[in-house]
Amino acid sequence: MAVVASFICGLIFGAGLLISGMTDPQKVLGFLDLFGAWDATLAFVMAGAVAVAAAGFAVARGRAAPVLATKFSWPDRRDIDTPLVAGSVLFGIGWGLVGICPGPALVNLAGLSLPIIVFVVAMILGMIGYELWRRRPVAAHAIEAPAIPSRADG
Repeated sequence: MAVVASFICGLIFGAGLLISGMTDPQKVLGFLDLFGAWDATLAFVMAGAVAVAAAGFAVARGRAAPVLATKFSWPDRRDIDTPLVAGSVLFGIGWGLVGICPGPALVNLAGLSLPIIVFVVAMILGMIGYELWRRRPVAAHAIEAPAIPSRADG
């Protein structure tokens, strides 16, 4: 049942992207063009998404248990670390360069556009590369501090 719910949520998300025009890279780039022909549409889409998500989280937090899972999976980390900042920077650079992010790219796959296919393939390769890097064996070499001679040695 969780797979069906995930599919329906993804379908609603994709439909929202299509209806709002956020699958059009030019719309997104227009939002990022602060000193040119700025397009505020994305700001309204984000505000609407935050409002809907806030309402959904408020309802979920009021429940004793989730509907389609055995327990809630709320985030437990609140720190800002290097991987978070680096990932955010890379995401922002990619988004700013091409005007598309993973959600709209997957929706745009339906059009079989070569640039979108290349983007999605590169995105998948990046995800695989990250997982391989994250799971790499950590070197077992520890740098040992030099022994400090004691008074008994000398």
